[in-house]
Amino acid sequence: MSERELHADCSRCAALCCVAPAFAKSSDFAINKAAGTPCRNLGGDFGCTIHERLDASGFHGCVVFDCFGAGQRLTQETFGGRTWRDEPAIAGDMFASLPVVRQLHELMWLITEALKLDEARPVHRKLRDSLDRIDHLAAGSPAELKALDVDAHRRRVNPLLQRASQLARASYRGPDHRGAQLIGRRMRGADLRGASFRGALLIGADLRDADLRRADFTGADLRGTDLRGADLTGVLFLTESQRRAAVTSGT
Repeated sequence: MSERELHADCSRCAALCCVAPAFAKSSDFAINKAAGTPCRNLGGDFGCTIHERLDASGFHGCVVFDCFGAGQRLTQETFGGRTWRDEPAIAGDMFASLPVVRQLHELMWLITEALKLDEARPVHRKLRDSLDRIDHLAAGSPAELKALDVDAHRRRVNPLLQRASQLARASYRGPDHRGAQLIGRRMRGADLRGASFRGALLIGADLRDADLRRADFTGADLRGTDLRGADLTGVLFLTESQRRAAVTSGT
């Protein structure tokens, strides 16, 4: 498999994330929007008219969203460059396909990160096989994507990702906080090398100046987590979306 693009390129997408999902007025979104309805801030060129001031305008949810390249893949490959504006008949299929391909691409991103770990070489072959298989699934037709059980494929991949994480963290023996409720927890300056925060809730937690080398953040909720001054060298499975959700700068 050639190297797959696993980061968003909005210039090649028909603004699927600005139309497909529904969202409710909250701290993340300034308005209510129904699924399949274009956001009021969407321009005629498929660009966001307030992109440079999303946070200030009350759209933090847009700032932290990442499609992992699913949007441009659907627009350019699955639908051959066609758009829901030009061909309204394909809108339903485009919008329904986005969450499926996004989840598959997120899995592919995690596998790709695991393949970068020298310590995880014992599982590299199986990881590469999984990457090829999931990429093939993501290339399916809208009907095939609709029928796909993404959770089943995630359950097949997760043991490999966990094993890769264990191998990468083995020399640190950090604490196991998998699935832990750590909302608002004060851990400033803590030695958390090799810790597992897989699936943990770290909303508003204080991790300033903490040593997080080789810590695993797979699926952790980092909304408002204070990471200022933390050592993130070699951190595992920390997405750009998680970084944007956390506090990483300022006073």
